[in-house]
Amino acid sequence: MAISLIFLVYFLLLQQPFFSTANLHTSSLFRPQLITQLNSLPNNTSPTTFFEVTKPIKLPKTKPCSHLILEHDFGFTYGKPPILANYTPPLNCPSQKFSKIVLEWKATCKGRQFDRIFGVWLSGVEILRSCTAEPTATGIIWTVKKDITRYYSLLIKNQTLAVYLGNIVDITYTGVYHVKIFVHFYNELKLGNFDSGADLIIPISRNLKLNDGLWFEIENSTDIQSKEFKIPQNVYRAVLEVYVSFHENDESWYANPPNEYIKSNNLNIPGNGAFREVVISLDDMVVGVVWPFTVIYTGGANPLFWRPISGIGSFDLPSYDIEITPLLGKILDGNGHKISFRVTNALNVWYVDANLHLWLDEKSKKTEGKLLKYSYSPVLFSLLSNFTGYDGSFITNASRSITLTGWVKSSYGTITTKSSQRLSYNNYMVMGNEGNLQIVNQIIDFNDTVYAKTPSSSVHSLKSFKKYVFQWYTDNVDQGNESYASISNLTLGFDEKRVKDSEYGSSTSSVKNLQKAQGYMLVKGQLVVKGIGSTQQVYKYKEDSLCYSRNISSSNYTILYDKVSNSCSKSTRSHWSLRGLSAM
Repeated sequence: MAISLIFLVYFLLLQQPFFSTANLHTSSLFRPQLITQLNSLPNNTSPTTFFEVTKPIKLPKTKPCSHLILEHDFGFTYGKPPILANYTPPLNCPSQKFSKIVLEWKATCKGRQFDRIFGVWLSGVEILRSCTAEPTATGIIWTVKKDITRYYSLLIKNQTLAVYLGNIVDITYTGVYHVKIFVHFYNELKLGNFDSGADLIIPISRNLKLNDGLWFEIENSTDIQSKEFKIPQNVYRAVLEVYVSFHENDESWYANPPNEYIKSNNLNIPGNGAFREVVISLDDMVVGVVWPFTVIYTGGANPLFWRPISGIGSFDLPSYDIEITPLLGKILDGNGHKISFRVTNALNVWYVDANLHLWLDEKSKKTEGKLLKYSYSPVLFSLLSNFTGYDGSFITNASRSITLTGWVKSSYGTITTKSSQRLSYNNYMVMGNEGNLQIVNQIIDFNDTVYAKTPSSSVHSLKSFKKYVFQWYTDNVDQGNESYASISNLTLGFDEKRVKDSEYGSSTSSVKNLQKAQGYMLVKGQLVVKGIGSTQQVYKYKEDSLCYSRNISSSNYTILYDKVSNSCSKSTRSHWSLRGLSAM
């Protein structure tokens, strides 16, 4: 019903006389950042709860020790230093050993405001990258909960908390973000050997003092940002966790046409094609890459899609792990070394930083290691262009693989580790209707494996198989007076399967997360003045005997259907609402 209404409204708009016959020659993904002046419901004066659909965090049955670590109102904070606070671990817990630690971000906002990217760091280690929700005149509420147990070694010591949320408040953009950040500690520490949290985490980020976030800013394809570091000499395992987000001219990199198309048509839109990769180097040796998931922020595509269901990954952007244990032999010498970041085909701007997770051998003052094999293939890249004027098609393909093999000798014996990444990419793009219509169909396969062979010849392995899907259709019509009408359809999702094997047994987990959205909007300048957006999402998680699924849909700020299952059986519970969803 909602989808039919969208097309009816759009059809009627097409019948109206245009004030200008000039072509837009760009899809709405290339448009300036958008905000909406629409309220949630005509007669609704209470705040709307926005949320991202994901599985609940599995928690112990113990009552947590909750710790408010920051309360702040983010008004005019753009271009100013991050908000700093002294972080101290809780001293009032029955025990100082914890099995789960959860970060909770709670925020409210009222008025008109853009979506804003923000980050949370502990002594330079990033623990959350997120995007704000866009507020309404009657106000919004949103909460982000993240399992941060992997940062355990940081969280039990005094640290400096830094939060950067660059916001601008003036006569037009009135929204102030009122934020509280909690950390919840659950007792009963039970961590295994292979998957236990790191003993030391070294930040690969910028140092304070800054008038920005602690992330590195990568502004073009030749820009390389680096950080020197030094590790203890008794490390036996190392994992680099990379945070990535893309903005401004590259916020919609997956829809950027090739430069030859832009030059031929004398356009002023972002280009460099639709392929990007974050390249990570250790002392100028490429050790891993990230082909990022296509996170769409709350003001992206059609902002009405994301009310109240936010885009996948927008409230908790994913980080990406790269196992660099095979390279420890190169950096256990007690000297300084360097990790560098660059982004292939980048336009302004990418925010990138990393955390180096290190496991220490308590029984040894010095471990040894050696890189046995390094296999690195440059990107195999192809672009097939076929266009005449503003209309045409482009097919982009890419693939690459990286494999590292090395041994580390510690009190645990000599362990040989092999880590590998295998990636493939396909993007099919169509420009039509004199450049006003755009279709994008993109798939990324991102697979990585880690094998660790112990002295007893047993093998521990972790395999991750990921598929990222992005499909986009949009058609725009100029309405004159600096306004345009846009109709769009979006499919966004990912599948991931993780398999862990060891001498103690094996476990498998999988996630299937798919969103579909349809919408119409009338835009004047950067303001959505009229429109409707509908979103449907199916989320399924399974780990051995644990299952969780949610099937939910919304339209125009209203939850139409919400069905949740907490087990692997077919029994479900349903939630129906006409006025919106209560807090999760």
